[in-house]
Amino acid sequence: MSQISVKQLFDDTRQKLGLAWVAGRDGGARQLAGEIVQKPTLALIGHLNFVHPNRVQVLGCAEMDFLRSLTAESLDQAICNLFSTELALIIVANNEPVPEVLLDAANRGQTPLFTSPQPSPYLMNVLNHYLTQVLAESTSRHGVFLEVQGMGVLLTGESGIGKSELALELITRGHRLIADDVVDFYLISLESVEGRCPSLLQDFMEVRGLGVLDIRTLFGETSVKLKKNLKLIVHLEKLANIATSSQNRLQIEEFSESILGVEVPKVRIPVAAGRNIAVLVEVAVRNHILQKRGINSTRQFIERHEQMMDAEGQ
Repeated sequence: MSQISVKQLFDDTRQKLGLAWVAGRDGGARQLAGEIVQKPTLALIGHLNFVHPNRVQVLGCAEMDFLRSLTAESLDQAICNLFSTELALIIVANNEPVPEVLLDAANRGQTPLFTSPQPSPYLMNVLNHYLTQVLAESTSRHGVFLEVQGMGVLLTGESGIGKSELALELITRGHRLIADDVVDFYLISLESVEGRCPSLLQDFMEVRGLGVLDIRTLFGETSVKLKKNLKLIVHLEKLANIATSSQNRLQIEEFSESILGVEVPKVRIPVAAGRNIAVLVEVAVRNHILQKRGINSTRQFIERHEQMMDAEGQ
């Protein structure tokens, strides 16, 4: 399972959320995992089932008003209830003043305590989105990942078949590079995986005979993209490896590949001397878009053929 530290969360979201680390500085190494943002209004009243272990707890105006309404004894009990589970982090929203008893408890328990000028709903939305991205289930695949005609396309095939050269030609035709050689995929929903480039490889592509190229510098800012949802896999195969029966030529069989449990449509393109593979990839993307709209050229041709056969047989 993916994990990040509280310190990493603070560093990544500090500027956007205006975070200030006011207590519990020794707890920066605490790890966060899974769905972890919770607004615990009821937890302060004592319903501990609303406080989940290893979670980020956001305290907004309602929670802080409630704390201020308590007697000293009740306030101590409410804070004790809040810290009775393994909290990873507490964030006080709206720049609400933090009671000393809450600061003391955070320092004693080494639980990081942040403050933010942002309202609690905004805080939770941003944190949920951020944590969904960084804690998503992930895997890595070998290939070249591009944005072709606005669609995330992964080029795969055996080493030396020409994936990088094909990608380079597609970039010169106005498409965009996301990652070369290694692509990190993240499960961002039950039906969608997002491809990203490892930070070490960002903007770079290796092409045999030319070495490592800086695509952003060569072709400009619009030639690269940080991430994209994967919609299509284009697998390059040597022509001799693909059967040439009439059924395969009609492409009746539809292929797919599972990545993180998501079935991604896949097309196989034979590679041979003289074939313009870049054009074939562009057309494969256009054809996939049509199929998503319910337009299937192969089925239309077969239906027309069957209608003509029926007409001739009458």
